[in-house]
Amino acid sequence: MTEVSGMMSVMTNSAGMHPDQIPGYDGGPLAHLPELLDEPLFWLGHLHSCVQSEEAEELLFGADYDAAEDFHRRMTGRADWPTFSIPVTAGRLHIVYRNLEGDAGTDYLLHHPDWDRAELLANDDGHFMGPGLAWPELTAAADNGLAGGSTTDPDSRLLLLLPAFGDTAIPAEAAERLVAALRARTAVEDPEQLAAALLEDQGPCGPTHWTTQGDGLRINDGRYSFRNPTNGFALPVDRLARVTTALAP
Repeated sequence: MTEVSGMMSVMTNSAGMHPDQIPGYDGGPLAHLPELLDEPLFWLGHLHSCVQSEEAEELLFGADYDAAEDFHRRMTGRADWPTFSIPVTAGRLHIVYRNLEGDAGTDYLLHHPDWDRAELLANDDGHFMGPGLAWPELTAAADNGLAGGSTTDPDSRLLLLLPAFGDTAIPAEAAERLVAALRARTAVEDPEQLAAALLEDQGPCGPTHWTTQGDGLRINDGRYSFRNPTNGFALPVDRLARVTTALAP
């Protein structure tokens, strides 16, 4: 744990690479910390909500449970809010660790410079809201190679966004893709079995059915999703449409 403690003590806020505020998002102070993505223990805590059984949890943490718990506790106990960003087709996804005492969690937001406010796509906390991303949107954001965010590495991007994902229609190659990301960014002993568990569980909301309407609007049927127009808390149709456009593969 010596190296981890040292890494945590020297983390800095690369303010020039990330906004100090996200329009319409009442949070902060935001701290851009891309160096966390190179720490295998970070990913164990980040993906914790994606496993829904003791067997899957054992696959994720293995012998590193105590070390990962300590790392996550210190990261979420910071006064600032670790934040990551990923450019997309039209705009930018923000992943914010909401270090709010009594209401901690991770928020997934989408913003475009022409919008007056960011759109909240998912909350990863005790009152999970989502999913916010279909599989094609997830992989498009991971693979676009656009510069200007926290990382251009597709494996890091895929894992960063995975807790906001839920989709019944995942392709056959999804497991292989997730295995490669886990092998590249984590030290888990059995990435094949863990990938299978992650794709089966898909977080607290489970897999969600997505449809594309005649006007191109992509929506889902999730009970807790902001992108299900039948939910009373869903985004209005015009804002659902701009989310669809921004995330289009």
